[in-house]
Formats: sequence, structure tokens, C-alpha cells
Amino acid sequence: MNIEELYQIYLQYPNVQTDTRKLKAGDIFFALKGPNFNGNAFVKSALEAGAVYAIIDEKEFEVPGKTILVNDVLATLQQLAHHHRRQFSIPFIAITGSNGKTTTKELIHAVLSEKYRVYTTEGNLNNHIGVPLTILKIKNDAEIAVVEMGANHLHEIEGYCKIAAPTHGLITNCGKAHLEGFGSIEGIRKGKGELFDYLRTQLDATAFIMKDYEYLQTMSKGIGKVISYGSAGADITGKAEEGGTLLKVDTNINASATSIQTQLVGDYNLPNVLAAVTVGYEFGVDIHKIKAAIESYKPSNSRSQLIEHGTNKIILDAYNANPSSMKLAVENFSRIDSNKKILMLGAMAEMGAATEAEHEALVNQIKQYNWDQVILVGKPFLPFKNGFIYFEDSAAAAGWAGQQTFDHSYLLIKGSRSSQMEKILTAITK
Repeated sequence: MNIEELYQIYLQYPNVQTDTRKLKAGDIFFALKGPNFNGNAFVKSALEAGAVYAIIDEKEFEVPGKTILVNDVLATLQQLAHHHRRQFSIPFIAITGSNGKTTTKELIHAVLSEKYRVYTTEGNLNNHIGVPLTILKIKNDAEIAVVEMGANHLHEIEGYCKIAAPTHGLITNCGKAHLEGFGSIEGIRKGKGELFDYLRTQLDATAFIMKDYEYLQTMSKGIGKVISYGSAGADITGKAEEGGTLLKVDTNINASATSIQTQLVGDYNLPNVLAAVTVGYEFGVDIHKIKAAIESYKPSNSRSQLIEHGTNKIILDAYNANPSSMKLAVENFSRIDSNKKILMLGAMAEMGAATEAEHEALVNQIKQYNWDQVILVGKPFLPFKNGFIYFEDSAAAAGWAGQQTFDHSYLLIKGSRSSQMEKILTAITK
């Protein structure tokens, strides 16, 4: 069966699922494989749950009339998504970067939704499976699509661009993230830059860049249209007001001064807000609606959240962490006015050979400021634990935290997803 024939089936049954636990009657099940599972083995369960068809790549799991045998299920899913994408002549905005891409995506979605029917990556479905699933959820009423692309090694973004064929692109930044896969800052720029490499080959493509980052100016050269945002000299300019925990942005849109009070913690979110303002303005969203959309956006899923519990204020930024985001979060926290500040940091993942050096650098940064307490969580901190409270994992840290009495304190909880630092929040707020 070729992709066009499969696409006709998809048009009849346009809901695709790769997890039998989430499957609903009428879905098409794609039996993907992973290091520890084989989706082909779940075909019977999928059909019993109501799947109309199962796409498989192992003949022994065939069920006459209910399975479609292909050479590679993942490749077929990606080809189907690309075929679906080609049915649309709407803007496809791709977003990648080391830090802030999910927050930027959510802000852009909020702003564009003030005027358009927008389909956007859900959660962080931004990998080789998530990108095609995102595209296959786009319906005929779509006016704009926003696709987040994550990567931890070279050629990933290149592959996603072949599937999504973006018309617009935004790289939030190129910081120290996934060093294990990219190898160096140069490798990170090359990997994230694959988005701009793709746009450079397309007529009428547009790139959005943070002008303060000179490397993005260099990386975007040769793209048909480049729109900038930044602190000065950009198409859209803005700055963070000092003093408050929640970010307030003073921006200049088309010579109109606008103040935006966000619900995001930290001035490190300034580029994310300016990106959303810029994209919204480019697509003709009214300035007042841009402001309202950003001010109404409330962060979730452990990203830049401010949680008030009793007399305590807790900044939860524990969805992910790398040297760049950690540095900014600690600097921002140091500027908050409070007599009792407690730092709770989880280890950074995917650092490869740089693991020890980057954790040592973070500890040295921490030592530059005065904190009431510092709690370090995870084995990479073990060599540098002297002078701090140390736990091997977040379960142990949560056990300790649940027995403490925090009062009139400001707490920052941050760490990589693998550190599961939200366990500490649960212990503190139970």
C-alpha cells in the first residue's frame, strides 16, 4: 500500500494513536518500536480497543482485513504526516532552541489564537514521533500551524523540517544543552541551525531572531525575510522592568509603547515574550489583543511557575535544566528581595564529558551569593557537596523537605526532568 492509499484511509479515520492505553474506537494504531517495546505485539489489544486499522511492520502479527503491513512503521508515520502537511498552503511556524522553546510556543499560540485557528504542538511532543503526530492532528479549518522541534543531536531538526516543511522559523537561543549529543556549543548551533538551513532553501521564508544574540544574526543570513526582536535596534524592542518577581515587559510595537504584565517568573523569559509579540505583530494581531493574550497566559507543567503556599513563595522551574538556564535562574533568584532564600537544585542531564565541569561551575556560581539554605540533588553534585545539604535523589530530598518547617521563605526548585524535583514541591505543600 502506498502513502496516497493510506492517506485516503486516514481521511476517513483521522485520529492516529501510538499508545494502546490512549486509544479510542475509530483510531488508526501505529505499532511503533522502541528500545524496550515492540508495538506490533500490542496489535491485538489495539484492535480489541476499537482501532479500525493497525499499521505494522512484522508479518507474524497480521490480522486479515485489520492490519496494514509496511516496511517501517515510524517511517510510514512520518511520510503520512508529510503528505498531510502538503495539503495545506498555510503558514507553518517551526520553533526550536536550547531554552524557552515550549514557553515561546505556548505564548505564540495564545497570541495568534486571538485572530486565527491555530494548531500547535501539544505539551512537548517535539521529537521524531511527536512532530508527525502534531501535523496529523491538523484539521481543514487550520489557518496557522506552530510546530515545536526538540533535538539532542545533529540532523534531527533537518529531518523534522523535511516532514513539516516550515515557512517560518524561530530559534530561541543556542545554549549549553544536550552537550552529550551535540558535543560543543558549535555543535549545538549547527544542530539548531538546521532549521535556518532549511528556510534558506525556500522562497519567501521568514526567520524570527533575537537580535541581542549576534550568532542568530549570522545563522539567519541568506533567509528571504528576517524579523528581529531585542533590547535595542530591532524591529520590536522591549526590556524587563526591575523589581518584581513576575516579569513585566515594556515594549515598543510600531512606535506604540506597551506595558505587559506577565505571569511568568524571571527576566530570562523576556526573549520568549518579545518573540510572541513579534510573531503576533507580523501576522496582524491587534496590539491590545497581543497584550491581553500574553497577560492571560499562565505557565504550567513546572515551567517558570510562582506558587504561593502559606507564608512561602515557591518558584518551580523543574521541567528541564542545563548550564545556560541554570545560570539565568540562579542570577534571577539572587535579585529577588527576600530575607530568606532557599535554593533547591537538581542535577543537569545529558552533559556527557562536561558533566563534572558544568556542575562545578554551577556550584561556584552559587557560592557567589548568600542563601539561607542550599539543597543539591543528584550524584553529579556529590564531589561538590561540602557546605551544602546534599541528597542522592529527589525522593530522599522530598523526605527531608517534608519534615522541615519553611516560614516566610522564598524557594527556587529547579532541575532536569530526570531529577524529578517536583517531588520536593509535593512534600513541601502537602
